[in-house]
Amino acid sequence: MIQYFTKDTRIELAVLRRAKHTPKECADQLGMAKSSLTRELARNSNEDGTYSGATAHTRYLARRRSAKQQSRKLENDKTLRTYIRRRLRKRDSPEQIAGRIRLKTSHQNISHETIYQWIFSEAPELKKQLRRIGKKGKYRRRRGTKIREKHREEDKIRRIDTRPAVVERRERIGDYEGDTMIGKDKTKRLVTNVERKSGYGMINKLDNVSAEAMHDTLEKRFDKIPKSKKHTYTYDNGVELGKEDKSLEKKLRMDVYRAYPYHSWERGSNENFNGLVRDFFPKGTDFAKVSEKDVRRVERNLNNRPRKRLGYLTPLEVFTGATQI
Repeated sequence: MIQYFTKDTRIELAVLRRAKHTPKECADQLGMAKSSLTRELARNSNEDGTYSGATAHTRYLARRRSAKQQSRKLENDKTLRTYIRRRLRKRDSPEQIAGRIRLKTSHQNISHETIYQWIFSEAPELKKQLRRIGKKGKYRRRRGTKIREKHREEDKIRRIDTRPAVVERRERIGDYEGDTMIGKDKTKRLVTNVERKSGYGMINKLDNVSAEAMHDTLEKRFDKIPKSKKHTYTYDNGVELGKEDKSLEKKLRMDVYRAYPYHSWERGSNENFNGLVRDFFPKGTDFAKVSEKDVRRVERNLNNRPRKRLGYLTPLEVFTGATQI
């Protein structure tokens, strides 16, 4: 099976595409994996979606030259290497670091591929700083069941699918998702909350798993947030919040919504944030041994980490509206 494109295979691919062959048919004809072929089309197609073999190969060569130039730039710039090392210690990914460099200095243009190459060829001791993220399994949505219908009738609460459309579009600051993270001792947990548009997160220790303790913790934390930045709060279907949401709505001064049982994927923002927190507190962590200082340190780290979807601004910058580059 062919693994790499050459000028000749790119020209063959262009001929096949002009003959209206599908990507799978093209991959079969060229004897290569479909995934390799679709990456080639995505990287080297023209702006109008057409594919030219000669033009594609020219783009490939230009990218290689650029990568070599970037590599030399990194090798000759001690300040840049020091900055990358510092951000890696903070658990930023090479892609986040590269995006932040472009945001900070318009004259710098280092790709995340270059940073990876530098780490593996010149600074292998930094491999341990790279975050390892396993393959993410796809969630299978469970369609309407008798159990779900029973909960709808019994609980009489707002469900997540009745949230205003503006919440789904992430058009405003003030829509939050919350959850608890269970540690080694199931009676000690972390309460995590994240704002959907900015990704700004809040983490608190919960030493007593009860609706009263949970309500008090949330009330104290959200009291510090301006009213203009509080609209909705969505939580999972756990027992920590109790079954009655009216009192919590009064305390938070927000409309409260619940996800369906076993549907954690419905609160994608919070699930993603929890994954980032787990990078510091893996499953099995004894939260009784985790200090408030440790929790605050992790919260600051994540809120000051540049995000690709935010144009490499940080969640704190987007949430506060104060950009500090």
